[in-house]
Amino acid sequence: MCNYHITSLLGYLLFGALVRLHAGTRLNLVCLTPLVSLLQTPMKKTKELIGEAGATFVNAFTVTPLCCPSRSSILTGRYPHNHEVRNNSLSGNCSSVQWQQGPEALAFPVYLSKQKYQTFFGGKYLNQYGRKDAGDVSHVPPGWDQWNALVGNSQYYNYTLSVNGKAEQHGDSYEKDYLTDLILNRSLSFLDDRSPQHPFFIMLAPPAPHSPWTAAPQYQKEFSNVQAPRDGSFDKPGKVLHFTLNQNALPLRWQALLSVDDMVEKLVKKLDSIKELNNTYIFYTSDNGYHTGQFSLPIDKRQLYEFDIRIPLLVRGPGIKPNQTIKAPVLNIDLAPTFLDISGVNLSTANMDGQSFLAQMAPSLRNGTVRPFFLVEYTGEGNPTKDPTCPKLGPGVSQCFPDCVCEDAFNNTYACVRTLDGKQDLQYCEFADSESFVEVYNLTSDPHQLENIVKKVDPAILQAMNQRLIKLQSCVGDSCRNIK
Repeated sequence: MCNYHITSLLGYLLFGALVRLHAGTRLNLVCLTPLVSLLQTPMKKTKELIGEAGATFVNAFTVTPLCCPSRSSILTGRYPHNHEVRNNSLSGNCSSVQWQQGPEALAFPVYLSKQKYQTFFGGKYLNQYGRKDAGDVSHVPPGWDQWNALVGNSQYYNYTLSVNGKAEQHGDSYEKDYLTDLILNRSLSFLDDRSPQHPFFIMLAPPAPHSPWTAAPQYQKEFSNVQAPRDGSFDKPGKVLHFTLNQNALPLRWQALLSVDDMVEKLVKKLDSIKELNNTYIFYTSDNGYHTGQFSLPIDKRQLYEFDIRIPLLVRGPGIKPNQTIKAPVLNIDLAPTFLDISGVNLSTANMDGQSFLAQMAPSLRNGTVRPFFLVEYTGEGNPTKDPTCPKLGPGVSQCFPDCVCEDAFNNTYACVRTLDGKQDLQYCEFADSESFVEVYNLTSDPHQLENIVKKVDPAILQAMNQRLIKLQSCVGDSCRNIK
């Protein structure tokens, strides 16, 4: 049997994995996750070296549109209601002791380590990682051999890394400290120093292009004329939306991504030089989407709409024909079981809600089925006291911009069934609020989700969607894949 090496680059929104394939040996994996969509970005090298060399998934989604819960889903292959990370706060279980003692101990690196993988992590892990009340920098999650994790949230300079459990301080020198380049260089050294007798897994998680959107010096003048896309929902309130809260940070984000594009190119060249490129799966995706003015929302990613839950996904590797476009829905909870499937782990031994999509991109290697619907869920964050700059709003809101426009609130807690089966393209969402508010969209006729059609839909269809949602919200493992 063949097993694959995996190298992963995990930036803020895009994710990738490279897997080395050797006859009679295990495969390597590499993962990348920066912050914006690939189909409309400066990521030309990435699109060519991964997408055109393999498969582009045009219906890839996150099961929750915020950093820490989504990254926790990537690591565990579980929906948020099963890994119980609700938001980016420590009280929301982000990198908490409870997370460390439970879901983190069963994350996919643990399984890869048992398969004798040599594992490397570099970059942003979870937003609250490294806090003193959550294990400090000495906590190294199980399964990782080489650990270079950013303490706290996204920074490009003046940060602290946990390097194999010891604090390493960094300043503001581009040559020595720029995080995107630093973790790339350390991953290249890891490849040089690895044992060729065992497979490897590399996950690189550059914060780019998360705020503060700090570009490398050579890219700070790029895209000066670029503006946020003015699509169908830009600066429009929509009709009968539960939570509608214009700011343009797109050029800065694109500038920061150019170093990620360089990262992909250098990794691919390195794999080629060590004669591993043709034996490697490379995944490039994201932990969430992003909005810049859609529905008059300023800039963030906590909503149920397509612009926040759709993510890019490109994969190349053995058995994957080039220039494929794959329409089957794929979720971020499917990444972990796909890695384990590639590595030779029996998936029945891993209690994951997702499913391997190896069969979708390499049908000559696997048989598999396509899921027709899935769950998206989020627990809103709010402040228990009033924002002094917006007292009329009262308590319960958060992430507020000037003029009291807020991106989140306690009542922005929702669960959705997203149906995408080739015949129907629907979204049904219920809010956990005093109104039991419901939103329904037909994305075939209304791709920008401008009209909530809940009052126009056959009540029998609403009831069927409600029952499906109830089952999804309580599903665990196999039951998440077997709901009718």
